[in-house]
Amino acid sequence: MSDNKSDEVSEKILNVARKNPKGISDKDMAAAVPELTSAELVAAINKLLQQGVFDLYNQGGSLLYRLKNQNSKQAIKGADNEEKVVYNLIEEAGNKGIWIRDIRIRSNLANTQLTKVLKSLEGKKVIKAVKCVNASKKKVYMLFNLEPDRSVSGGAWYQDQDFESEFVDILNRQCLRFLQQRADKIKNNPRGPIVGRTQSYATAAEVQKYITDLGISKVKLEVEDVITILNTLVYDGKAESNVYPDGNRVYRAIESLLPPPGLVQVPCGVCPLIHKCNSTGLITPQECKYMDEWLEQ
Repeated sequence: MSDNKSDEVSEKILNVARKNPKGISDKDMAAAVPELTSAELVAAINKLLQQGVFDLYNQGGSLLYRLKNQNSKQAIKGADNEEKVVYNLIEEAGNKGIWIRDIRIRSNLANTQLTKVLKSLEGKKVIKAVKCVNASKKKVYMLFNLEPDRSVSGGAWYQDQDFESEFVDILNRQCLRFLQQRADKIKNNPRGPIVGRTQSYATAAEVQKYITDLGISKVKLEVEDVITILNTLVYDGKAESNVYPDGNRVYRAIESLLPPPGLVQVPCGVCPLIHKCNSTGLITPQECKYMDEWLEQ
């Protein structure tokens, strides 16, 4: 590929990345520039990664490319070596952040000096401190322009570290309502009960679109957020799920034979850290403040 052609391809990719500041996957990138061959796209992305133009990170099992914050790079240019070392450690941690103790160990800086460096970088708005939902007194540092990972922020179900039980309950009822409406529409299907049962299923993406169109959520809900709610409906015996031959998981409303256990009201039902919760360790039911608050209700 000639230099002119290479620059032209790189500029197309950069334009796509600028329109997607939160990151873009390989699949979406290819769809945005269909005129490029797979080989051209891969070569151009690798070149931009080598030039340090892109950040590469994992979100929900998918690799995303995001333009690096050039303002941060400019702000750090005139910084001393200590600030550069700390900045690089924080940048390396991505949107999961890094604990101050880990920065101190890896940078070999004394407490007072590290505190001074962190305050300086925060003042320049190139980094920020974020509180973790799993430890109220623990803060992690990440680049200023990054959106915290769900394991840090708690995702859509937490606001300022508080579990939004009312919001979850509203979403739970609206998701169930959508599934029930879908089931009611195909009752007495002229093509027979088996076809009717199949058509009563809905994908998580369809439910997400319904919730988005309602406008009841102040935050953008991802499909995986809706899947979490749909799973609580399954656990409560209000819905069932199945997998289509194409691999898509689908959901449908069912008549509950027993009173539902109300799992959706328990913080565990939508907790992003449930897979790390054990009887021993840092995250336990005994030490969970959200469980304590729920039990006191």
